[in-house]
Amino acid sequence: MARIEAFRQGLRELGYVEGKNIVIEWRSTEGKFERQSELAAELVHLKVDVIVSSGPTMTRAAKEATATIPIVMAQDSDPVENGFVASLARPGGNITGLSVLSPELSGKQLELLKEIVSKLSRVAVIGNSNEPANPKTLKEIELVAGSFGVQLQPLDVRGSKDIETAFRAATKAHADALIVLASAIVTDHRTKIANLALKSRLPAIYSSSIWVDDGGLMSYGTSLNDLSRRAATYVDKILKGARPADLPVEQPTKFEFIINLKAVRQIGLTIPPNVLVRADKVIK
Repeated sequence: MARIEAFRQGLRELGYVEGKNIVIEWRSTEGKFERQSELAAELVHLKVDVIVSSGPTMTRAAKEATATIPIVMAQDSDPVENGFVASLARPGGNITGLSVLSPELSGKQLELLKEIVSKLSRVAVIGNSNEPANPKTLKEIELVAGSFGVQLQPLDVRGSKDIETAFRAATKAHADALIVLASAIVTDHRTKIANLALKSRLPAIYSSSIWVDDGGLMSYGTSLNDLSRRAATYVDKILKGARPADLPVEQPTKFEFIINLKAVRQIGLTIPPNVLVRADKVIK
């Protein structure tokens, strides 16, 4: 996985060599998310020096498994709302790391849809209402939508059974495009959602490049690879004696816009040259 390699790269840049001056105990649920607590407990039993978590659900499993071993979040939607840190500036416990919280990015996503979809008037927004960051994100989209005269159609997806229901509702309401908000539920079913968007001929924009890698039309958001690389700096500081409580949670600094031309052709879209030229990566 690209994010794992990015983390390894970050460690190498700081002088760490696996097997020589650092040992990494890799653990993966391999799609069996009910194993998160078991794997977190396993790492605690091994008495590792630091646990690096890949997302909010794994961070929660690690938090429940230990209150003493430092935990570095490679990414989190909203660490304060999720109850992982007291504040971004002063985490206060055994957890610190990186946040992906940038609600204003979704406003930019709507702007991009407006540029590529002629006569954009109605946009479906798929998200999980239980995700703490999503209400802020939706509010940001509403601000931009109001200035564009675009009507939003929020569609709640709390589980896999809600996905097809959401798409039927979007189709019935004649949505012109789709924004998918980040959450563990939708990310776990990203291939299905991306395929349904193509099948429904709904131009969709996502928050991460992993969606485009799995067939999605386009993404604009935080570079998760960059966050994974930066997570290594937290590991380095903690191994050198820093306390997580004293290491501020950092915000994203690198963003990327990616377009999948294969999906563009499937939907029958035409991407304006002035939009295409702004893409950081174009998949042909």
